[in-house]
Amino acid sequence: MNRIEKKFLENIRRQRLAGSGDAVLLAVSGGPDSMALLHLFAAASPVLRCCFGVAHCNFTLRGEASDGDEAFVRAACRALGLDCHVRRFDTASVSSAWKKSVEESARALRYDFFEELCREAGYSRIATGHHSGDNAETVLFNLFRGTGVSGLRGIRARHGAIIRPLLPFSRQEIVTYLEEKQIDWRDDHTNEGIEYDRNFIRNRVIPVIEERFGSKFSPSMQRLSEQAGELEAFINLHISRLLEAQPGLDLAGGKLHVSTMRQLSIFERKEIFKRALKLRGLAVDSQSLARIAGLLDNQSGRSVPVGEGVEAVRQDGFLRFRQTGDPSDHR
Repeated sequence: MNRIEKKFLENIRRQRLAGSGDAVLLAVSGGPDSMALLHLFAAASPVLRCCFGVAHCNFTLRGEASDGDEAFVRAACRALGLDCHVRRFDTASVSSAWKKSVEESARALRYDFFEELCREAGYSRIATGHHSGDNAETVLFNLFRGTGVSGLRGIRARHGAIIRPLLPFSRQEIVTYLEEKQIDWRDDHTNEGIEYDRNFIRNRVIPVIEERFGSKFSPSMQRLSEQAGELEAFINLHISRLLEAQPGLDLAGGKLHVSTMRQLSIFERKEIFKRALKLRGLAVDSQSLARIAGLLDNQSGRSVPVGEGVEAVRQDGFLRFRQTGDPSDHR
C-alpha cells in the first residue's frame, strides 16, 4: 500500500468508519473524488475485511454526458468485479413537481436510493467522496447563511449510516493519487460555473483565499470543523444533564419553569429553546428564539408565535407550547 492508501486505512480504523463484517455502499459518480474512494476501498478492503458495492445515480441532467458517466462507472465496476446499482431519475420533472431546486431534489433522490439499497441489499454503510475542500466549502456556505456552532461543524465523518472516509484528504492529494495509479475519471463541467451559491464559493471565493493564504486554508477549516463538533458534543451532554437535574424543565411536556430558566445563562436558555422547537418539528431561527426569550421578562398571559400553528405562552410561572388559539394551559 502506498502513503495515501495507508492514510486512508488508518483514518477508517481511527474513526471506526467501517470494519469486519460491514457491507459498504460506495456512492460513485465517476468524478475524481468518487473514483479515488472506489480504488482506495478496493485497496483497503482485504485488510478491513469488509465487502462493498457501488451505487450510481444518473440524474439525466446533462444528456450524453450523464449517460457517459453511467457507462464509465459500470465499466469500472466490471473491471473490479463489483456489484453496480444504477438508478436513472428525471430530476428536472421531479424538481418541478416538488417545487424545489434541482440540487435539493437530486440530493433527496440520491439518498432515498441509497437507503432503499441498504434495506434491500443489506448494506450497513454508505460512503461518499467528500474531502477537506468540500468541508471548507460547506462551513463557509453555512457561515454566509448565518449559522451557530452546529453549522461550523460542517460535514461529519460519520452521520448515521453515512461515512466520509476522504475528509482528511485535500483535492490535490486525491488527484495525485489518481495520477500515480493511472486511474481515469470523468469531469462534470457544470461544477465550474458560479450560478449556484456552493459553486460560487468553490470556484470564486475559496481560490481567492487560497491565493492569499496558500495551503493553510483547508486544514485550518478542517480543524475548526472538528473542534466545533467536539464543542457541540459537549453542549449536548451539558444540556441533557441540565434537563435531567431540573424537573421544572420538561421539554416533552411542553413546559419550562420561568424562575429556573432565568437562573441559566443566555446561551443555556437558547439551547433549551432550540430543543423545545425541534421536538415539535419547528424551524429554529434567531427571531423565534428572541421572541421566546422575551417571555421570560414579560407578565403572565403573554404569548408569541413560534411556528405554523404553534405559540409559546407564559402562564402560571411556566413557558408552555401549545396550538395557536388553544385556551388550555396544558397542565
